[in-house]
Amino acid sequence: MSNTHELAQLNIAVMQAPLDSPAMADFVANLERINALAEASPGFVWRLQDEAGDATAIRPFGDEVLVNLSVWQSVEALREYVYRSAHADMLKRRNEWFTRDGQAHMVFWWVPRGHRPDVQEAAARLAMLREQGPTPAAFTFRQSFLAPDQSVPFAPFDRESQVG
Repeated sequence: MSNTHELAQLNIAVMQAPLDSPAMADFVANLERINALAEASPGFVWRLQDEAGDATAIRPFGDEVLVNLSVWQSVEALREYVYRSAHADMLKRRNEWFTRDGQAHMVFWWVPRGHRPDVQEAAARLAMLREQGPTPAAFTFRQSFLAPDQSVPFAPFDRESQVG
């Protein structure tokens, strides 16, 4: 864990149907539970939401694209939540609700402790990852980079062994 930086993450997902459609009902029914799980997870710092506590209403990438923007204490803390909590069960079902376009849909970057990124900053990092591949400024679980004040490398990560 860094003493001076926190991990920002953006995850976007293109819905197969409108959020209020029957096809998305099970996803919507689990949102509050999964968000509460994230907020109670060790290492969670912050997540983007509107005044009503809803992140699904924030659609900077288009009406069909959901945005998840959050800040965590470390890559390891986020990894634990994503792949080793009840969130993993939802992740296994993602193809029921979302389409894939072959482009990167998730990006990480280090921010100074206390900084809360906005969607414009996050979109720029995602574009950077898509254009340049993983760099210290925009990276992924598969190829993570240390925070500026760290010097111990991460163990290799194999996503396929984490999610079936």
